[in-house]
Amino acid sequence: MTPNPKSQIPNPKSRNRRKKIAVAMGGYSSEHEISLKSGQTVLKHLPHDKYEVYPVIIARDGWYLERDGQRFPVDKNDFSVMLPDGKLTFDFVFNAIHGHPGEDGALPAYWEMLGLPHSSAAFDKMALTFNKMYTLAAVKAYDVPVAPSLFYRHTDHIDRQRIAREIGYPLIVKPNRAGSSYGISKVNRPGELDEAIRIAFREDDEILIEKFIEGREFSIGVIKLNGGIQVFPITEIIPEGEFFDYEAKYLGKSQEITPARLMSAEEKLLRDTAARVYEVLDLDGVSRAEYILQDGIPYFLEINMVPGLTEASILPQQIRAAGKSLSQVFDQIIENGLRKAEKS
Repeated sequence: MTPNPKSQIPNPKSRNRRKKIAVAMGGYSSEHEISLKSGQTVLKHLPHDKYEVYPVIIARDGWYLERDGQRFPVDKNDFSVMLPDGKLTFDFVFNAIHGHPGEDGALPAYWEMLGLPHSSAAFDKMALTFNKMYTLAAVKAYDVPVAPSLFYRHTDHIDRQRIAREIGYPLIVKPNRAGSSYGISKVNRPGELDEAIRIAFREDDEILIEKFIEGREFSIGVIKLNGGIQVFPITEIIPEGEFFDYEAKYLGKSQEITPARLMSAEEKLLRDTAARVYEVLDLDGVSRAEYILQDGIPYFLEINMVPGLTEASILPQQIRAAGKSLSQVFDQIIENGLRKAEKS
């Protein structure tokens, strides 16, 4: 699925002074198609009277901008594109790539090396938060509650007795570095464990085996603008199945209630925890993190630093519930990023 190039790509020699924004989408992971949909949403909602907006596809077969049925390759030396009407360089990159290489810090590191402002957190924070094990260790050090878990690489011996003793059943098996709920399984009994491990290792060569926390699940978007942390209205997730898997997330097999129906004390606890996690991880840009509330304790699950932006995604629901439009928030992200770049 590729954006309509004729409707999105202006002439780079236009005399106006609008900033040129690359919307990077695609990537190399299982989330490629979802990222293209997120990128389409950004393309649609960025204010075109203020910015020149260009879709840039990042794919295994090349990086390119497409127009009139032709692909124009991205010069990786400076992230520019040579079009028939001139060389195109960008003022800012809006990162809509879920997974590798956009969400794990690889592309942000490249853009930072070029001095090109982008919408994500710094590359090292992106790398940290993409690794679930590292993120859990980091927030746990600041006394944020997390579920007990064990980490395994594909070359490790899987100690099933230790898993039963330290984690117990039911449990969750998930890839350590993957998003969109790919490769995640709930395991209710020991006989289901091997298949769950096999599925997780299809997505990554590292996995987490985590205690299943029974409780209400919430998703919370957080953004930093002008140095201040803002928490969006909370979404409660009620999946049809046993947990928030891919089908629940993208195929409508869940209820997503925004704003969540919470007692005021519960809402404050969740909002404070979400802001605290964002703060201790020293993040920038927009994020969405998942929590389980059990017996008044908000257990942190994971955080997404390039959250889904499709029409079915949770963050756009939260933005609208906050009384804002996607255009307003996307514009604020760009303005914030450009101001930061000017100060650095």
